[in-house]
Amino acid sequence: MNLTIDNLQGPGPQNYTGGLDGTKPPVIGRKLNQPAELQFSLVANLPGFVIPVAGARVVLTRADGSFVFTGHVTGAPQYEYLGWGEQAPVYRYNAVAESDEVLLNQKALPNRAPFVDRSAGSALRQLAQDLLPDLFNTAAVQNVDTLAAYAVNPQESFSFHAAEIALAARASFRAMNGALILAPVGAATYALNESDANYSPQGLSLSSPNLLVNEMTVIGQDEPQAYVRDYFVGNGESLRFYLSQAPFAQARPALIDEEYLGPGLDPTTWAVGDPSSAVSVVAQTLQIAGGTGVDGQTTVSFVEEIELGGALELEHGDVTFTAASRGVLGGLYAGAISVAGCLAGFQITPSGAGSNIQALISGSPTGPVMATTPGHQYFFTTYLYSMEVYRSGKTYHSSLHPAGSGWGGAAVAADVRFVLEVEDIDPSNPETLVAPATVLYDNVIENAPGFCTYALVNAPNMQCSIAYTYVAHISLAEVRTALPSANYVTQLVGALSDGAACEITSDPSLDFYPQYVPALNQLIVASYRGSGRAVAQVQDPASVASLQNGADDGTRASVRVVKTPGARTDVDCENAALAILDDAVGIAWSGSYETWNDFLPGAAEDIFPGDAIVVSVPSRGAAFTAIVREIEIQIADSADDRGFYTIGFGNDLAAPLGIEFGASATVIALQDIPPLLETTQVGAYYQVDLTEAQITAVTSTTVQVDAGMTPGSGLGIEVRQNDYGWGQANDRNLLGRFSTQTFNLARLAETQDYFLRLYDGSSPPKYSRYSAALHVDYPL
Repeated sequence: MNLTIDNLQGPGPQNYTGGLDGTKPPVIGRKLNQPAELQFSLVANLPGFVIPVAGARVVLTRADGSFVFTGHVTGAPQYEYLGWGEQAPVYRYNAVAESDEVLLNQKALPNRAPFVDRSAGSALRQLAQDLLPDLFNTAAVQNVDTLAAYAVNPQESFSFHAAEIALAARASFRAMNGALILAPVGAATYALNESDANYSPQGLSLSSPNLLVNEMTVIGQDEPQAYVRDYFVGNGESLRFYLSQAPFAQARPALIDEEYLGPGLDPTTWAVGDPSSAVSVVAQTLQIAGGTGVDGQTTVSFVEEIELGGALELEHGDVTFTAASRGVLGGLYAGAISVAGCLAGFQITPSGAGSNIQALISGSPTGPVMATTPGHQYFFTTYLYSMEVYRSGKTYHSSLHPAGSGWGGAAVAADVRFVLEVEDIDPSNPETLVAPATVLYDNVIENAPGFCTYALVNAPNMQCSIAYTYVAHISLAEVRTALPSANYVTQLVGALSDGAACEITSDPSLDFYPQYVPALNQLIVASYRGSGRAVAQVQDPASVASLQNGADDGTRASVRVVKTPGARTDVDCENAALAILDDAVGIAWSGSYETWNDFLPGAAEDIFPGDAIVVSVPSRGAAFTAIVREIEIQIADSADDRGFYTIGFGNDLAAPLGIEFGASATVIALQDIPPLLETTQVGAYYQVDLTEAQITAVTSTTVQVDAGMTPGSGLGIEVRQNDYGWGQANDRNLLGRFSTQTFNLARLAETQDYFLRLYDGSSPPKYSRYSAALHVDYPL
């Protein structure tokens, strides 16, 4: 083998092979999804010997030029005193090098928005590009599988994120010779067969502990649960209205916080299409000066997709028009950026020397038209509200459901309310600073796409400047009010300084600001999701039956908290349980194999963590496939390219490859424990949730309910006073069962709750997963 070191001081790579200490051979350590490490020792027996410096480039190759290790010295070598030579002390120089990704680990990751609906490979390529643009060859980075969401933590290294991304996709990652490699585990497979002439029985060590599990309880994160609608009526004085439940707390970090500090647009936030050089950053503003005249060619768009889930505020910015313009500002696009493909945005059209502003909904101009005035500033804002917080499930993998065919990952359908408004500010008139915004659109888009491209600018010919852009999640509650005989309007929830009319407090309560006190008989509806812990119980009945013996019912149960990929909902927990049970009902195998590189399994040239080993050793009752987890290579004979390998491996039951478990002290309330499902029932057990249930009329003695759907044949709607006790055998808190979409319920108090679930005629009946919770707080 040949060892070359480039101390990056001018001479270039130098051959250090002759300086290797023969009494202390180099050792290479490789671990799954971690940087490889090379430990080597040198003695100064070469002419012009230079002690390697920190950061020196190290390359170890075989005689045929194939790479065994490439990387960089991590620190100054340690001096080990050997004695006194003819003229000076003699030292052994012990050095450590890490593989090429050490260069990426030396850089701090930018504070970027989470990856959304991206492939694992795309996310990894983007991180490398953010840190060291175009330095690494990423051709061998496969997409592997889709990540529903992945948040980057700037406090962690590139290698930390690479390991998490690889884990979420059940993939293996490594770096070699300036290239990044990401592939599904087991992409390379080698046979270890005792009938092979090169098989070494003394080199094989096996362990098979009894880790079988056939009933899994999986605990996830806090999740959105009941679909809640609280109904209040104003009295002209009250500012506070107590909510029936604590709303689900949606994470609220800013996705975009752009002040255009320049000199150009941040590539970790924006992607720019600008064939006519119309886009620039000048004096802390984004300047748009023209365009090509073609729709969709001159664009400034967010590098990530926007998930249309929960509640989101998009402040497109403070816009000043300098001439008549044509284009779209603040557009959301389910496909390519074009006027026809715009789901929701602000269409700008020329009108004389100025422009007109109008809502653009599903590709069509909609609603009132606002004319611009020279010298005025226009603040464009879009709000969106969805009762579904997550528009895609997480994906979980096992050896039976590897990358590309994992459990979960299904899209979540949802209707989304869009509110588009514009503030017209006259700098010479202070009163316009506090004037209410003009609402151009306030309505629901049914079955809206889950993810959209956000293009701040689509400019066939725009003449304007934009002073800032801010996008963030806001309070999940959607608050709508209506004066007597008037239509409902959406009220912004948040800080008064941001123009909000009300806020949600920790009580929990809906508090209006004094400037917006609800009028006498003004109707108020707060819609949100309740909160609880995501949890699932799943059992493999075939395994349970096979283990039954006398008093032993055959159950082998375990409780796990899923850390990565994070389980955000009950559905995620169920899919995680399925992935775990795929492997947990089998036999755990782990072990190691020692051999020289001439006799590697399957006549391999080299083996890396993430490769698969098919073990067939009938004399030990071993027939299984395992994944290599770590390798140690002692370069015992560098002159003849000989290394001694110790290969550690294990299957998914011995050590999961696609799921990381954590710890939690959370106690799940008894009434929140879900039914125990069989593996075949997952995905088919629950009836649909009554997401659109609402109260349509209230009297002193009754409420009228519209369930939002007509129960089909064999289905009914069960209504209870509390969110528990569901089932035909319990009538204790039952208010009624109905087979129609609308029905009346008794009202016995000023404040009353109604919980609704759909059920079927099976025995026992199957119900909706989450309740529709309707709360009335009206005077009698």
